Amino acid sequence: MHSDSQIADGKNLAILTKDTKIVTAHVKIDRLQGTILVRKEEMVKEAILARYLESLLRGDRKGCQAVVEETLQSGVPANSVYVHLIWPIMVETERLLRADKITPTQEHLATRINRTIVAQLQNKLPRRPSKNKKIVFCCAADELQELGAQMMVDLFESDGWEVRFLGGGLSNDDIFAFINEYAPDILLIYGASPKQAPDIRRLIDTIKGVNAWPNLRIMVSGGLFNRADGLWEEIGADAFAATALEAIQIAADDTQMSRHDRRTINRRKKRRTLVSQAQQQVLAQENLVAVSG
Repeated sequence: MHSDSQIADGKNLAILTKDTKIVTAHVKIDRLQGTILVRKEEMVKEAILARYLESLLRGDRKGCQAVVEETLQSGVPANSVYVHLIWPIMVETERLLRADKITPTQEHLATRINRTIVAQLQNKLPRRPSKNKKIVFCCAADELQELGAQMMVDLFESDGWEVRFLGGGLSNDDIFAFINEYAPDILLIYGASPKQAPDIRRLIDTIKGVNAWPNLRIMVSGGLFNRADGLWEEIGADAFAATALEAIQIAADDTQMSRHDRRTINRRKKRRTLVSQAQQQVLAQENLVAVSG
């Protein structure tokens, strides 16, 4: 296990921010009409990402706040800070934890600081006109996944959606009952561990089996879905988004949210096998990383 000083030195920071550089370099500049617009000049520079990550892994909340304030003062709007600073660093923190490069304590400190900063930024987000569409979010019951879900909630609300955030820890019956009452256009399930995948599949099967809401679409993101390629289709979701910005784009495009045909019993059996295989594959990969680390 690496110490804080080892993680925070310049050489390691260059390595740790490699993925965030890729994220920012590949974000599309042109956006669908009516969604959050992010211009090239509003993207966060790599040096800022490195400084923020260094402060974050030291547990230095004031240092992180200073980086965010400096970024805002430079003309980068709050939604871009969400998308191009907090989000990629959150993803990097999760990757470092899984790779045993940081301690659970560092991850907890980092997540709490990020949640504090996101709460402070929320009121600075732009407010788009109402889309007259509703979305419900639920997530895995741990703080890192709740952070990702909360950021999505804030950005969707900023984009004009009517939003309800259920958080984590609810049973399938609780979620099902709320959907029945609220009748959203989209249910977004954020973050999942391999152990939680069968429960999510059962929830999706129940919703689609009842078919009381033929226009409801189900999107998944984060956690296992970001690491097991194609799992979202096998589990029966209608769409997958790797990031918050991608989720907003997909939700705004009806052609990307077209509902899958109803599965037969045999195909559901096949899906159960594929879900189990995906779980085993991800667990094997993460165990291999832990051993090699």
